[in-house]
Amino acid sequence: MSKINTVVFDMDGTTLDTLIDLVGAVNYVLKKYNMPTHELNEYRQFFGNGIKYAFKCAVPKGTPIEVVDEMIPTFKSYYDIHCLDNTRPYDGILELMKILKEHNYKIAIVSNKIDSAVQELHQKFFKDYVDVAIGEKPGINRKPAPDMVHEALKRLGSTQKEAVYVGDSEVDYQTAVNSSLQCILVLWGFRDKEQLVGFNAEFAEKPSNIFDLLRK
Repeated sequence: MSKINTVVFDMDGTTLDTLIDLVGAVNYVLKKYNMPTHELNEYRQFFGNGIKYAFKCAVPKGTPIEVVDEMIPTFKSYYDIHCLDNTRPYDGILELMKILKEHNYKIAIVSNKIDSAVQELHQKFFKDYVDVAIGEKPGINRKPAPDMVHEALKRLGSTQKEAVYVGDSEVDYQTAVNSSLQCILVLWGFRDKEQLVGFNAEFAEKPSNIFDLLRK
């Protein structure tokens, strides 16, 4: 990957451990609608494809889609307030980003998380390192569509041949494929290793492995 000068990261499960705050917000909404809540580990498979998909997984089978649509604004309002309660960068991520910047890599984050939360988390944790952060908002298709990646590359002035995509799920792998980017999948995120090893990607056990792969 020696020609790579741009790294496009996923957010949830890749750069930030957001699971506790996401689960708390979804369970808050489920309780308001008198629906059963779920344990932390059940939610690991729900996230990665946008919050509507997560709610469709979380609500009881047969819940009308109109009810799911009604729940999402309540989630957004609650999560905007509580998205920093327990969320933190994974160990080694900030050190990795610092090294990348010292070696003149351009860095972006693209996420299916709502854009208001992406911007808040970007400002809190990554503003010294990440040049572009893009979340879910009207007018841009969610991953695995390539739109967010293409927009990030455009803002960075980078080409697809110069960029690598780093994520933690099957959605991220498909995003990389759809964007014509090489892919690194991390093994500390929301998916188990067994769910990822069959993909045609490089794999990172810890953040420092990503820099090693880029320098190959």
